[in-house]
Parts: sequence; structure tokens; C-alpha cells
Amino acid sequence: MAKPIILTVDDESQVLNAIERDLRRYYGGDYRVVKANSGMEALEAVRQLKVRNAPIALFLADQRMPTMSGTEFLAEARTLYPDARKVLLTAYADTEAAIESINTIGLDHYLMKPWDPPEQTLYPVLDDLLSDWLATVPLPYDGIRVAGTLWSPSCHRVKDFLARNRIPYQWLDIEKDGAARELVEGVNSDRHRLPVVFFPDGDVMIEPDSLTLAEKCGLQTQATQPFYDVIIVGAGPAGLGAAVYGASEGLRTLMIDREATGGQAGTSSRIENYLGFPKGLSGADLAQRATAQAKRLGAEILTAQEVTGVRMEDPYRFVTLSDGTELGCRALVIATGVSVRTLNVPGIEALNGAGVYYGAALTEAANYRDQQVFVVGGANSAGQGAMFFSRYASKVSMLVRSSALEKGMSQYLVDQIYDNENIEVLTRTEVVEAIGKDRLEALKIVNKDSGESQTLPAAAVFLFIGAAPHSELVAGVVERNKVGFILTGQDLIRDGRRPKNWKLKRDPFALETSVPGIFAAGDIRQGAVRRVASAVGQGAIAISLVHQYLKTV
Repeated sequence: MAKPIILTVDDESQVLNAIERDLRRYYGGDYRVVKANSGMEALEAVRQLKVRNAPIALFLADQRMPTMSGTEFLAEARTLYPDARKVLLTAYADTEAAIESINTIGLDHYLMKPWDPPEQTLYPVLDDLLSDWLATVPLPYDGIRVAGTLWSPSCHRVKDFLARNRIPYQWLDIEKDGAARELVEGVNSDRHRLPVVFFPDGDVMIEPDSLTLAEKCGLQTQATQPFYDVIIVGAGPAGLGAAVYGASEGLRTLMIDREATGGQAGTSSRIENYLGFPKGLSGADLAQRATAQAKRLGAEILTAQEVTGVRMEDPYRFVTLSDGTELGCRALVIATGVSVRTLNVPGIEALNGAGVYYGAALTEAANYRDQQVFVVGGANSAGQGAMFFSRYASKVSMLVRSSALEKGMSQYLVDQIYDNENIEVLTRTEVVEAIGKDRLEALKIVNKDSGESQTLPAAAVFLFIGAAPHSELVAGVVERNKVGFILTGQDLIRDGRRPKNWKLKRDPFALETSVPGIFAAGDIRQGAVRRVASAVGQGAIAISLVHQYLKTV
């Protein structure tokens, strides 16, 4: 936590230096002393400190200054820091103004100049004021702050990016927080561009893209080398498993992800059937542990970088990033996984990020405290989301197309959901329309058996409705099925024939694609078992097969 600030202002440099010297000597260990030689300069410093959310404990201002008097400065400064203690330095002739300012600006104390000796006339007064400030004023958050509106898709994107990369931040809702609104208006003349991101060093970003935000937050976004033994595209459980085993086995390993490590599993509120964690763990915790492990073993991880293309130049493989950078490798592992399919019904697309969310969107759960929310889907991810949202919402309604939860969900989750009084399950039910102008207000749902429809008020809906593969980067390069999942191993053998243009005298390895040296692991594969443990195992197996492949080239 940053030291609280004592700000002193005086237009006479000799007096200013003397008060600064005495303050630093006595309070320097616990407070940061800032000085200014005019009221205007001090006010500008206060504004900058406010943007940084730096705590100011006390103002110590000289009354008799040209252009802006001490009381005028304190009157302005208190609008930004109303809880800071206010002390006026006065000459004998200024005592009447000082006494009057007790009522007009809430002056806490005035001191006659000179204040020598400070041990008797200065420190005891300030000690009392600072002690009272510490006891009654909570220290402000000193990390990243994101200011915007709950209904802004770009605000949701920034919050989700920070949360998924496990970067702490404070959310400031400018519709509810007047001080936050004033802070935003002070740095952003275009109210339509949100969010505004405030950093502890005073930097401000308005509606930043993920790459810019990642670089500012200290995440690695550029590779340190042009060539690696193995490049892994995707940082979900399969990619992380491959990164850990690749790095631990001496391969120069690079993993690239366009969002954050953990993938879709990283958004899970609770994984209770992962081996070795009897009490379960969150997807974020699993991702953090695996990321730290991969880095410790020597893997490089690029965040907020998207691989847009893959090409071959035998015996090497190359990936192209969205910024135009090209990186080479001896072997390539595609572990890009899947994302939630979009729901194509009237009103949904326009409200995406404004009450309509795909996946867990854990960052938004607390914003819907004591309100009714909906979860659409019947697989484990939907069940885990419903359990998490039930901690906040007054009611969670699960809309499931099948006739029973048991058809698509692990039994442990089914039991938890039915034991939770805050969750209702509506089977054979689907959404047919989302209603709302600037935010979601209601959902129109239909029972598939009876045909009965009803419109229900809804604060938010979280969609978990199937998987769409992220395989566009290898379109036209490796063989995929009709919906985009990558074919590997024996799925490539048709009528005893190997894939077209396959030049090797062996069949493709189990996780190898139709191009030798390019492997696929995890949910991106056709027929993959969609479980975290399975994905991690496939990542490890992929590295074993990479070793076998490298022996042949």
C-alpha cells in the first residue's frame, strides 16, 4: 500500500523548504511529503493524485499567497479529498480569516507562523489530526481501477480480460458512483468511449484493446526468439499440459493465447472431479498453478496474441500472429479448444455484454446480487455456473432443452443443483427472444412439449449452449470435419489409405493431424472427451509424440 500523503503549499520558497524539512524528518517513515509553491500548482498536483487514487491525509497551506489564498485552495481541494485534514498556516493578521474558514470550509486547525520548535507547536497538532484520519478513513484501493457502466460490452470485455488473467482491479460504476463519474469526466471528454482504466502510476487508458492492456499490465506479448522446438497455440488445459511437459523435457517451448491461460475451463467457478483435489478448485486457480509451473520450467507464454495462420516450409512449421509477426518451430501443437456457440434468436446479439453473456462471466455475478438471472444449457459448465451465480442472485433459473439434467451433467453437480433452493430447473425449455433496449429486461421462453410461451423479467442470462471449435487458423492446412473439429490419428485413415499428400512411410501418430509435425490436443479434436483431466493428458501425450516425430526429421 502506498504511503498516505501530506501536501504542503507556500509561495515563499524558504518557508516551504523549512516546513518540508520538518515534515520529512518526523513523518517521512509513514507518510509521503509533497510540496507546491502556489495554490494552482498544488491543485494540479491534487488532481493528478486523485487520478492515481493516491491517499492524501492532510493539507497544510499558507493563507497569504497571491492568486489563490490558502482557504481558496483548501476549498477546491476538499471537493476531491473531502476526508483529508485541513490545516492553515497564518500570520497574526490572518487569524480572523482562519477562524471564519472553520465554518466555511471545515478547517481542522490553524497554526501561527513561525512554528518553532515543531516538537511543541507543530507535531502534536498534526499527530492528533493524522491519528484521527487513520482511524476513520479507509485507505483507497491502490491498484488498477476500471470505470464505466454495467451495460457496456467494452467494459465487460476489459473486466473479463483482467479477471481471466488474474490481474486485480477495482470496478467503478459511474452510474452509481458520483465521484467515479467526475473522475471519468475529468479525463474523458467522450462519454461514449468506455471504460476508462486508471493505473497506479497515473496513466489512463480509454477503451483499450486487449494487446495494449496486456502490455501495460506487464504480460508477455512478444516472443524472445524467432524459432522454437515446439509452439503451442492455445493455453487451455491441453495447451498448459503440453507447455509443462514440453519445457520440463528440454524443448524450447512457446505457448500463445489470444485471451488468457486456462481457456474455457479457466472460467469455471468450481471443478470438483479433478484428480488430487478432494475439495475441488476453481478454474482460475488451476490455470494459475499450471501457468506458474510452465513458466518455472522455462516455457514462454504470450498473452493477447492471436495466431491467424499456419504454413509449412519443410521440415519447419511457421505461425503468423495478428500483428504480422512470424515465428518458426520444429513441431506445432494446436490446442485452441472451443467456445460457447452463439444463440441466434431475436434481440440477443444487440444485448451481448449488456445482460447477455456467453460462458461463466464470473466478473459480472456480483453485479446481479438479489436479482433473477437465467442460465441456458445442461452440461457441466452450465451447472457450475448456476451454482456460482446462486451465491448472489435471488433466483437462478436453468433452461434446459433435454428432459433431465442427468442426460448431460455429472451426477455430483445434478445433486448439488437439486439441493439448492435458489436454483430452479426448467426442462424442455428454450429461449426464443431477448427483450430490452439498452440492457436485458426480459426473456421470452417456450416449453417444447406444450408449446406454451411466457415472458419473464430477467436481469441477466448466461449462455452455455454447445461448443464451436477455434480451428480457423488451420483452415485449408489440415483436415477438419464439417463443423471444424480437427481430424487426427486413425480418423485420417480412410479405406486403408493415409491422408492426401502424406509423404511419410508411417501412419499419423494418435494426435497428429494430416500434416506431419502438426498435432492437435484437447477439445479441438474430433471425438475428444471434454473433461479437464483428458485435455491435460492429451497435452502431455502430444509432447511425447512430438519427440517421436522429431526423431524422424
